[in-house]
Amino acid sequence: MTTPQSPDPTLRYDAPATDWETQALPIGNGALGAMVFGGVGRERIQFNEKSLWTGGPGSEGHDHGNRARPRPGALAEVRARIDAEGRMSPEAVAALLGQPRRGYGAYQPFGDLWLDLPELPEASGVGGVAGGGTGTAGVSGYRRELDLGEAVARVGYTAGGVGHLREYFASHPGDVVVGRISADRPGRVSFTLRMSCPHPGGRVTVSAGRLTLRGALADNRMRFEAQVQVVACGGTRADGAGHVTVEGADSAVFVLSAGTDYADVHPGYRGDDPRARVTATVDEAAGTSYERLRAAHRADHRELFDRVVLTLGRRAPAAPEDPDPAIEAASVVPVVPTDRLRAAYTGGPSAADRALEALFFAYGRYLLIASSRRGSLPANLQGVWNDSTTPPWSADYHVNINLQMNYWLAEQTGLAETAEPYDRFVASLVAPGRESARRMFGVRGWVVHDETTPFGFTGVHDWPTAFWFPEAAAWLTRRLYEHYLFGGDLSYLREAAYPVMREAAVFWLDTLHVDPRDGTLVASPSYSPEHGDFSAGAAMSQQIVFDVLTNTLEAARTLGDDPAFRAELADALARLDPGVRIGSWGQLQEWKDDWDDPGDTHRHLSHLYALHPGSQVTAGTPEAEAARVSLVARGDGGTGWSKAWKIGFWARLLDGDHAHLTLAGQLRDSTLDNLWDTHPPFQIDGNLGAVAGMAEMLLQSAHGTVHVLPALPAAWPDGSVTGLRARGGVTVDVSWTGGAATRIVLRAGATGPIRVRAAMIAGPHRVRDAAGGTPGTTRAEDVLVVDARAGETYIVTAGESRAVTAGAHRVDGSPAA
Repeated sequence: MTTPQSPDPTLRYDAPATDWETQALPIGNGALGAMVFGGVGRERIQFNEKSLWTGGPGSEGHDHGNRARPRPGALAEVRARIDAEGRMSPEAVAALLGQPRRGYGAYQPFGDLWLDLPELPEASGVGGVAGGGTGTAGVSGYRRELDLGEAVARVGYTAGGVGHLREYFASHPGDVVVGRISADRPGRVSFTLRMSCPHPGGRVTVSAGRLTLRGALADNRMRFEAQVQVVACGGTRADGAGHVTVEGADSAVFVLSAGTDYADVHPGYRGDDPRARVTATVDEAAGTSYERLRAAHRADHRELFDRVVLTLGRRAPAAPEDPDPAIEAASVVPVVPTDRLRAAYTGGPSAADRALEALFFAYGRYLLIASSRRGSLPANLQGVWNDSTTPPWSADYHVNINLQMNYWLAEQTGLAETAEPYDRFVASLVAPGRESARRMFGVRGWVVHDETTPFGFTGVHDWPTAFWFPEAAAWLTRRLYEHYLFGGDLSYLREAAYPVMREAAVFWLDTLHVDPRDGTLVASPSYSPEHGDFSAGAAMSQQIVFDVLTNTLEAARTLGDDPAFRAELADALARLDPGVRIGSWGQLQEWKDDWDDPGDTHRHLSHLYALHPGSQVTAGTPEAEAARVSLVARGDGGTGWSKAWKIGFWARLLDGDHAHLTLAGQLRDSTLDNLWDTHPPFQIDGNLGAVAGMAEMLLQSAHGTVHVLPALPAAWPDGSVTGLRARGGVTVDVSWTGGAATRIVLRAGATGPIRVRAAMIAGPHRVRDAAGGTPGTTRAEDVLVVDARAGETYIVTAGESRAVTAGAHRVDGSPAA
């Protein structure tokens, strides 16, 4: 007899961090983010607040990316040349339609907290500035960890016979970053806390144990303020010139909050001075006990995080006398620091490799919770974490895949609430997007191109291979419709999703161009992201337009919207070039003409959008086989986010082994010691996209059925997952042994039939409800149809009931209890 293990998703290290990008550990509450280094003599906590950006109103030349003096006829000229010649170089199109990037700006770091700790008696000079005080001479038992289940970072060690512990978390309920410094002997907590700022306009003052950083950015005069209150238990607290000192305390707590005068309101994007809001927040947190702050944070985080648990590998025996020989021979994975676990990873059959994969899955869900919560901006290219005033790609919102990829896992893995900032952000782009549509295209609706910011940048710049992508708005609306498909909330569809979708569809109804060669409707000019020449009707453009017109038509029918508009959508779809055609060497073509090079290994696989995240291409069809040919030709390399996308592609093709091969490549070659994804450099979309791909390997619902274990790799013969979500409001738990499901639990969110596909259904199986009754069902081969009622639970079990497993491990590599 066996019992399921309790996963322990924790990143562990035996030395302080020496590098922000590769080793420091992230905490966040959506709006606030911090990176913990874990130094001994000096601790560095670098922090961010997501609305602190240069650019936008007040920045020189800002006009939402719209041309101050439009070039009459430029768009018509490009279309005419493409009609006549078939293609144009990116440089030629940029010369006509692009413009210098002005007033764009970048996401900014806010500041650093520095904890200067007493010099250890056993080691003089411990802790330098570069790594945040990284020395560990004179200490024993050093540990640094990030507990994903609790969302708490910890640093612990013993020095001079005294055990020291520091805990940090970012509370969403409290809107603060909290730190606690403690020791296992009274009166042994002493430190000096100071704050620094990378912006010349920032000034730090101190009063009554509170550090206040206040200033304005030179670029756009955005006002910012951060406050940190220190509360000591015992000992003394004293203000100094730019610092607060605590001596001889039993413990001490600090609470930090920060804000700016940003507001997501077009066109000014400015609101109230942040001082009153930040002061009130810090006052409230400082007046609340550490235990209450931590309990509220823990409950808030766990309510989201605990919804989904993935266990890869076998289960632990209930007792040592369990007679199963496989259990007696089971290997046990020791507690291994996460950086070493990653360095030793091969993707092979070891329990340690399964532990790292499960930890990586849990970490991606943790990162989305930490970087996207109600009331904040959505997760950007780096989530919420950034230590550079000139970050890569401005740490902005790339909307030719990256922002969308950040949220693929939200519905699938039970984190729909984390997408509220995405929904609100997309809605905020409509007003500036209407102006760009009118000024650049002369049409109705709204548009946004390749990149954007919190200031409604919906126009273009002039980088030839990365400036033109009017399909972005249509792609952005897909997640809104998916939220409805997963949850079935008609009021959300009517009030939030459909108005944004409708205007994105209207843009394309007005913008589509008749291809003179065959009379179909095409996007022109059209560009497959970062790759090739401009043309008419590139595959990705057509597939995205097909998607937005189809989804909007379905939504309009559901809501009973204007029949004349529905007829217009249906007519456009009937005339639209679908963007899905098979080329001369069996590939799915990237362009309308057969230009694909079988030797091309470019990281963008844009022409496979119809396979994933779209649903236009279905496994088992000739088009799916053509997509496979294209994937094989492009290879398994690429940047971190590219590999993440490939996991989803292979999963949709029902090839779990190749999906796992790609995941293994990402963990080996595109993952840093702190498990952040690297492009390079660090980009969070690879983390979040990979989790979505792993979820697709375990459960799919894009084609009308709840497909259980559709792409299970041979490397995962045994395991379980709880809480995955399927379209139609179904929550699914699955246990499997020997590569086959043994138990499926379905929790219905709506009344109506649930179509379930699984290999076990083709053989002996039993279906019952939670009370042990037998629900109404029908079956055809491996598809079971359950007559479900909202709120009810249905359990499907395989005919062969006993499923003993072995090889126990927690997801961090430590032994199971």
